[in-house]
Amino acid sequence: MAMTGQSSCSSMSNHTKERVTMAKVTLENFYSNLIAQHEEREMRQQKLEKVMDQEGLADEEKRIRRSQHARKETEFLRLKRTRLGLEDFESLKVIGRGAFGEVRLVQKKDTGHVYAMKILRKADMLEKEQVGHIRAERDILVEADSLWVVKMFYSFQDKMNLYLIMEFLPGGDMMTLLMKKDTLTEEATQFYIAETVLAIDSIHQLGFIHRDIKPDNLLLDSRGHVKLSDFGLCTGLKRAHRTEFYKNLNHSLPSDLSKQTFQNMNSKRKAETWKRNRRQLAFSTVGTPDYIAPEVFMQNGYNKLCDWWSLGVIMYEMLIGYPPFCSETPQETYRKVMNWRETLTFPPEVPISEKAKDLILRFCCEEENRVGAVAVEEIKSNPFFEGVDYDHIRERPAAIPIEIKSIDDTSHFDEFPDSDILTPTATPVSNQTEVDLKNKDWVFINYTYKRFEGLTARGAIPSYMKSGKR
Repeated sequence: MAMTGQSSCSSMSNHTKERVTMAKVTLENFYSNLIAQHEEREMRQQKLEKVMDQEGLADEEKRIRRSQHARKETEFLRLKRTRLGLEDFESLKVIGRGAFGEVRLVQKKDTGHVYAMKILRKADMLEKEQVGHIRAERDILVEADSLWVVKMFYSFQDKMNLYLIMEFLPGGDMMTLLMKKDTLTEEATQFYIAETVLAIDSIHQLGFIHRDIKPDNLLLDSRGHVKLSDFGLCTGLKRAHRTEFYKNLNHSLPSDLSKQTFQNMNSKRKAETWKRNRRQLAFSTVGTPDYIAPEVFMQNGYNKLCDWWSLGVIMYEMLIGYPPFCSETPQETYRKVMNWRETLTFPPEVPISEKAKDLILRFCCEEENRVGAVAVEEIKSNPFFEGVDYDHIRERPAAIPIEIKSIDDTSHFDEFPDSDILTPTATPVSNQTEVDLKNKDWVFINYTYKRFEGLTARGAIPSYMKSGKR
């Protein structure tokens, strides 16, 4: 019997095997979702009881609170049964664009709630082998119920795209802030780096490594406080999250000419050149390797300490005006990162304190000597952070206040031209890719998500947005 079973299995066509795998994944997801929903509901009930006991509520007040909670659970079940789609949102404006898609400010038609909608093209995810990464991003946004991580409220998909509906943070991102300023003061740098330490630690505690910590991914809320975003390169403990990345940067080293040109610039010219090229790098497929730790490039294995290296590079950029390894080409930047012992230097014309310099060198060094290798407390107790009240830092005014005029204020974002990413026939797809999309669409199964606490700022769509809508 064993031989017969083995023989019949080996004679299966690849198409049949894939259909079997698809059926198995579908069934596993269906029942695991049922169990998860039940467990989440029980946890919410237990949390409610615990809070009521802590508040010392009377029996009648508890009864009213339980009744309100039960109604909310019923509404949530109804929401879970409804199929969410593009037609439920009104697109107001494009506020971000990257290699695999874009981000739009949208408003939910039935509630008026304002969100940021991240749109990712499925064909690109498959072609660039990013399915594991986008799955990791979706999973961590579901798990990370933290003040330090951008909150995701819904996720869904259609034939062409994946959609993440997230809270809209009107303060823009750290890249934009750094582009506006020449440098930040040490006081402001202390504030932003301290908040980012807490944000990175919050995802490390969930067992995730971000791997793409850079100013573009540090968002600012309406009060100017940091939230971590963009977990597209995040790697975690699940097998589905592990795929190769940054494969080809070491293959084509640049000529000595570009190296000499950039090295001979003074700090002011380096900063100007960096800022001139920065946005183009942010939107390109290659991106910039400036913030990536050397051990990630080596592909011999790395751990969460790679995120602390990236934070050291950001700290350098805040104080000096450009990152320490910036060059005219990604290949030359890669060479500088790999030779950091010689290339990590501080320009004498931009003086910074010894405390700041010491912390940067503690971040950007060998893994075994890197600050944070023992515990995050090692970073928090560094002399550079003297006087920081970590327990209340988010409740206090930000180092640089953010002025927000309305719930849909996009003045802290770049202007982007309209695109046709939401038009079904707009995305150019080859015949082979279209076949792949049909055959492999099951890899995106269980992507749909709805958060129990799903409310954001509410308001009508402004008339000026409607008239100039994108």
